[in-house]
Amino acid sequence: MHALLARLLVMLAAVATRLPWPWLRAIADLLAARALRRNGRMARVARRNLELAYPDLLPAERDETLRAILRSAARQTLETLRLWTRPSSENLAAIDEVIGAGRLDEAIAAGRGVIVAAPHHGNWELLNQWLASRTDIAILYAPPESKVGDAFLNRVRATQDRAGRVTQIRAEAAGVRQLLKWLQRGGVVGILPDQQPKQGDGDFAPFFGRPALTMSLLGRLAARTGATVLVAWCERIADTPTGPRFALHVEPAPEGVADADPVAAATALNRAVEHVARRDPAQYQWTYKRFSIQPDGQNPYWPDCY
Repeated sequence: MHALLARLLVMLAAVATRLPWPWLRAIADLLAARALRRNGRMARVARRNLELAYPDLLPAERDETLRAILRSAARQTLETLRLWTRPSSENLAAIDEVIGAGRLDEAIAAGRGVIVAAPHHGNWELLNQWLASRTDIAILYAPPESKVGDAFLNRVRATQDRAGRVTQIRAEAAGVRQLLKWLQRGGVVGILPDQQPKQGDGDFAPFFGRPALTMSLLGRLAARTGATVLVAWCERIADTPTGPRFALHVEPAPEGVADADPVAAATALNRAVEHVARRDPAQYQWTYKRFSIQPDGQNPYWPDCY
């Protein structure tokens, strides 16, 4: 039943996103404007994040950035549904420029395994498809609570016409063992490095000048396997009547990301994510409660953002 419902959802998404991109963009902008007007939870969270991460912004600058974040988030949602329901060969044609592709090829050829840290910036689903077009890849993901939602994600991330293969690995103890084996065989692993882990599964490290509970998993995997760590993201650079255009970047991770000191490793990882997020704050996922767990037990989002 779950698989059937997931298949119906995929069909519905495919039909809805067949509308011309200017129409979808207009719908997304209307949804963003409505969220701002009603001061919905996403708007409240993004506003609080801007207060925390960019405290020096003037009120007018903060308001304009908030509007841009909500527009980007709404467009990214419909954009991703299009990516999930169209052939990846068609999707990859939207990438106008790839900077650093050779770094990935060299890391794969070295045979020590590759960890791709992909911040929530731009469109990480298009990045997944590009990676899968070059190599088999395992991606770590937190499964939705809904079994239908989980089945939906597994279906839309299926490879179809891709040369490579995407293996989704659940973020749990058994999944960590799978990732370790994958890397030890010289494989490529994709991890979203800026999701807040559970307490006990990470360390506090600075992020935009604030303590942020940061995953220790990526650093541990890199230290244990000797895998090369790269940072990659796919950012929007233009909008056209047929859809957004992208530039894809692959860069080496900062030194220290595999440091034996977990705090030092987390600090290096956050430095890499912050470098990407500062390129265009509107394209970063500021609608997420990144700082909700703090060393002093205070939650800066409570109660306004709940």
